[in-house]
Amino acid sequence: MPASPVPDLRAHLAALLSEAIREAAPHVSDPGILLEKPRQAQHGDYACNVALQLAKTLKRAPRDIASQLVAALPASPCLERAEVAGAGFINFFLKRSFKQGTVNRVLRAGPAYGFVPLGGKKRVLVEFVSANPTGPLHVGHGRGAAYGASLSNILRAAGFEVSREYYVNDAGRQMDILALSTWLRYLEKCGISVDFPGNAYQGDYVRRMANAIREQHGAKFARDLSAAAFKEAIAEPDEEIRLDRLIQHAKERLGGDYAYFHDFALNEQLEDCRSDLAEFGVNFDHWFSERSLYDSGLVERALQRLDQHGHLYEQDGATWFRSTAFGDEKDRVVRRENGQYTYFASDIAYHLNKFERGSDLIVDVWGADHHGYVPRVKGALTALGLNPEQLTIAMVQFAVLYRNGQKVSMSTRSGEFVSLRELRQEVGNDAARFFYVLRRSDQHLDFDLDLARSQSNENPVYYVQYAHARVCSVLEQWGGEPAELAETSADTLGSEQELALLARLMDYPQAIEDAARDLSPHLVAFFLRELAAEFHSYYNSTRILVEDEGTKLARVALAAAVRQVLRNGLALLGVSAPERM
Repeated sequence: MPASPVPDLRAHLAALLSEAIREAAPHVSDPGILLEKPRQAQHGDYACNVALQLAKTLKRAPRDIASQLVAALPASPCLERAEVAGAGFINFFLKRSFKQGTVNRVLRAGPAYGFVPLGGKKRVLVEFVSANPTGPLHVGHGRGAAYGASLSNILRAAGFEVSREYYVNDAGRQMDILALSTWLRYLEKCGISVDFPGNAYQGDYVRRMANAIREQHGAKFARDLSAAAFKEAIAEPDEEIRLDRLIQHAKERLGGDYAYFHDFALNEQLEDCRSDLAEFGVNFDHWFSERSLYDSGLVERALQRLDQHGHLYEQDGATWFRSTAFGDEKDRVVRRENGQYTYFASDIAYHLNKFERGSDLIVDVWGADHHGYVPRVKGALTALGLNPEQLTIAMVQFAVLYRNGQKVSMSTRSGEFVSLRELRQEVGNDAARFFYVLRRSDQHLDFDLDLARSQSNENPVYYVQYAHARVCSVLEQWGGEPAELAETSADTLGSEQELALLARLMDYPQAIEDAARDLSPHLVAFFLRELAAEFHSYYNSTRILVEDEGTKLARVALAAAVRQVLRNGLALLGVSAPERM
């Protein structure tokens, strides 16, 4: 993807200041120049406090340093003037002609406007969702899906080469619980009375899978449950131990047929997950199987590598990783006393695999309930001789759904949850995608269904999409060829609102860079809301299709530029840009 032909204004102004520092104080090292947007327009387009930073080193008043730096600033085609303000701030004012040229730059770049070269084509592997395929995705998973997909789009727009991955937990205990649950429901379909465990998977989807197997195979997999082993297992007072014993009983009674139930349930739920996410506009380059880590011997190889470096030890028949040596609160088991590997062991192998594939940066998107897992994973990477700084873990708080002001409870095992598919059907993909990224991913999110369905200015996605539709209506009334607007003169754009809109459009590439750097898609959502608000205000107060041809064309071109940026930003968030509403 080509970078947008838009100057990086902050970098440009910082370079001017650096040159001025070298001129005014050649013996002083660059303190790190930070440019910010002033809250009030009269204070300029950008402001910098570098003179205050240099005051202690130069032992001079900040205002005097600021004045000297302003005098030493090189000429710039973007900059009209720089002024000293307050205690020693430097305020920069951009040329009006440069601001007006933003319209042409946006329209010429089109869908590429906003692209920035931050990533330098570094390879990034983003792993997200990765929910256990033990039932339909619920609204909590939806937030991770929307975040990961939007982040991947933003990173690509920021110049990274992005690969999206879903880690399929197809080798663990939860899949055994689902296989057991399906078999027990199947037995019920065969007329066999079953004391169904309360902590097995309860949802209707389990009954549907059981019914499908019954229709395809009849009573082929039916077994008598009067055996002493089953009665002993079902009488176990500890719920989790009871499940484990029932799983073992199922494996023994079904023999080779157990694998059929396991794989049938896995494939059914995985396919449902794939189609659900695809309908949500979330697609993956790779679905990585946990089972493949065992089949390839990578789990064993990873543990051998740790052992060779003295990071494993034996205790109580189990194998432990010295996680406390790397900042974890306690050491962690990687192989149980029964010889089975833990989830942590496969996670170590999986991350080793990620590094061996050659990614420059790895981003794991985890639910906030996995926060305590971070030190042990980073510690394992360090113990393997890998650079833990290449791994960034983004935490996503699960969304809490409200309908009619009431909180909706969710539990996959109990079957009491609102699926992502149900949410999408109720509020639509656009509202779901936008609402999910309206706040920082690590912040609590209350998802208000009533607001998401409403067609009002209070609904943020409706508000942004309506701004886009309004521009489409203006262009339709104008009746000209939109492609020709890219070369339109914008010299007549000079009102306070027009200059504010131009400044907002100029900020879009920086919003993309900030969102990519901070892994924060919500910054793009915020930007779009602010741009939509400024356009709605402009539209309501200014007549666009005026008699004067030059003014009309300039205003239409400005509106078209707003439409382009709204469309670009919405596309990054996976939200449509309707032409009529």
